[in-house]
Amino acid sequence: MFLSSLVFPQEKYFIYFTDKGIENSNSLNKNSEAYIQAVEELSPKAIERRIKNMGNDFITYDDLPIDKNYIYELENLGVQIIRKLSWFNSVSANLTADQIEIVKTLPFVNSVEPVKKLYFQNDPIINPDLLLESNADTSYGYGVSLKQMNLSDVPIVHSKNINGENVLIGILDSGFDWKLHNSLKDRSVIAEYDFIFDDSVTANQTGDAPTQDSHGTYVFSILAGFVDSVLIGPAFNSSFILAKTEDIRSETHIEEDNYAAALIWMESFGVDITTSSLGYNIFDSGYSYTYSDMDGRTTIVTKAAEYAFQRGVSTFTSAGNEGNNSWKYIIAPADGYNIISVGAVDEFSNLAGFSSRGPTYDGRIKPEVVAFGVNTYGAVAGTNNGYRFASGTSAAAPIASGVAALLLSAHPHLKNTQMRSIILESASNSSNSDNQIGYGIISAKNAIEFPNLENINGQYILHKTIFDENINANSVNIVFQIADDLLEAIPMTKSGDYDFTYTFPIKSNGELVEFTIMFSDSQNNNYTLPQVGKYKFNYGSDIISLNLDAPSLPNYDGVSDFFPNPFVPANHKYVSFHYYTKGNEILNVAIIDGSGQKVKEFKITTSAFAGYYPFEWDGMAERGYLCASGVYYALIQLGGKEYGKKLVLLK
Repeated sequence: MFLSSLVFPQEKYFIYFTDKGIENSNSLNKNSEAYIQAVEELSPKAIERRIKNMGNDFITYDDLPIDKNYIYELENLGVQIIRKLSWFNSVSANLTADQIEIVKTLPFVNSVEPVKKLYFQNDPIINPDLLLESNADTSYGYGVSLKQMNLSDVPIVHSKNINGENVLIGILDSGFDWKLHNSLKDRSVIAEYDFIFDDSVTANQTGDAPTQDSHGTYVFSILAGFVDSVLIGPAFNSSFILAKTEDIRSETHIEEDNYAAALIWMESFGVDITTSSLGYNIFDSGYSYTYSDMDGRTTIVTKAAEYAFQRGVSTFTSAGNEGNNSWKYIIAPADGYNIISVGAVDEFSNLAGFSSRGPTYDGRIKPEVVAFGVNTYGAVAGTNNGYRFASGTSAAAPIASGVAALLLSAHPHLKNTQMRSIILESASNSSNSDNQIGYGIISAKNAIEFPNLENINGQYILHKTIFDENINANSVNIVFQIADDLLEAIPMTKSGDYDFTYTFPIKSNGELVEFTIMFSDSQNNNYTLPQVGKYKFNYGSDIISLNLDAPSLPNYDGVSDFFPNPFVPANHKYVSFHYYTKGNEILNVAIIDGSGQKVKEFKITTSAFAGYYPFEWDGMAERGYLCASGVYYALIQLGGKEYGKKLVLLK
């Protein structure tokens, strides 16, 4: 039956499929057509990044393509598919009301949900009195951009010839007028795509709003612009992929599927870092998110960012400009578990009033870091050499992602989990984190100098960068406490202009390793790092801790308590607990009521990635009705262990 889509009004919807249409949906046969296709859709750089972060099993079930027969069946019904989102096992399409009802009845369709649409509201606050044109001075320097770079210690890192080389950054924004502007025209842009008009033009074109590419051009220049004595961004020597995802015409709105599709596209190209100065919370009537949705697992854009992170991408986004209004809190995708959300401070390190605060709805600290975001200097689209000052977390996010590029350029062996930990540990407020500035002002120098580990053939190599020009290279020692009053100092090996290494002897997995680093300068001044406490890591983990908790080993398993508890279905969509999986395990959950009757049972194959994940229950029984108020118990089996958790449901 052909469903005409020419007469009736349409809206865009996600169509979620029940499975990938593969014979054994829990198996990843490397010789299967679907597996081979998933690998072929990745660039060599994407495969290299995935292997570094994920190991040799770098293709997951989520990567497998959507079954082509499902696509065919929908198209045969007259459904015009817009986006194919393999990570979500979903497509987006414009559907009429009649089409929705018929599509829902298809045996391979799990659900049909609206694509939410955002009113574009995260443009930076422009100060029109401060618009400038560049001067003709060609001496090397940062010009007006010095303040914004100095706050995050970028110039000292640039002076060591670390400038983002060999790092690929993806930017998601409203458009990019980069080819003629003097700060951007020489940047290495290896790909760009317009997800609004489905072409490769990310600058303004026919049909765009006049200011369409203004925001993205400004953001790109803060991250990577370079004009001597005018504007220098942190990552000017990186390469870039540009995605135009945000439609700011007054008659249209931003749509979530564009953001998700852009992240999937960028990840397949091999991006190391993504950054977006966008935010999602207020949508068309009936589709708005609420603060309770800022829980790291609800919005499409947040889920997409988490999928990218699981594949080894470091993800950054602006925290939002809601601090002075009734919303106040961070907005999606800043609520993600692993995304680094960036707030804004002024030149005196004071939090900007507009900068969104934390926590997430489930109580996690946000934003993670802050950067210069008040009167930040950047390029003006539609000009060859125009510049302006503007304010917003939009301006802070590209500085933070640029610092991450410097860190990865200096230490290319780092995984994205290590980068995230290092950035938080080395920020200015890491010992006293809060929901105003998070872990503090991000610092390029501190991040690169923070010690890190490289695992080579099962042995852990410590890397320590020291930028002090006056250091006595022969004095750098790693120091262990071997008794209450006895230290053991072992010389580190000089491996570069500013770099020192030490190879740890093989230890038992789980053994706690604590150390300090000592050295002296040419004036015989002695230094001990850290100044307070000790660096530490559990052997078997590649993350070094100082102020943050040392991560548990990958072979640790456990289950948290339920949250929220009591659970009120009218106020919350889900009740959840978090569990730790070593990857590809079976999670069994049986929900038991107060009389001992089983009301629902789940059997889930966990993610292929070791890590913490949420389990969610909507309060519905197996037969489709909402369970009555009362006490419930969850009997949980995971990793050969059993757990029991109590839950109170209130209606």
